[in-house]
Amino acid sequence: MTIEQIERFIGNHPEYSSKITLKARTVEGLFIRAPDFLELKKKNFWRIVSVNKMQEYRQSKDVNLSRIFNGQEFVKIASNG
Repeated sequence: MTIEQIERFIGNHPEYSSKITLKARTVEGLFIRAPDFLELKKKNFWRIVSVNKMQEYRQSKDVNLSRIFNGQEFVKIASNG
């Protein structure tokens, strides 16, 4: 997917977890805006906290609980909220 497509989705669903279908697997999680958000976005990379770490992330805001995914690998994004 393109940067614009992903950014449009994030803008419409900022607080909800998402189901992201990649070319090789599916990930459920929350897009987060970390300090490096703009730098990563320029390269079509996105930080996502998986649903099993979401509660811990909401308490600690620890960016290390997230993983970085390449937007080119995204096939489909759907909101869980």
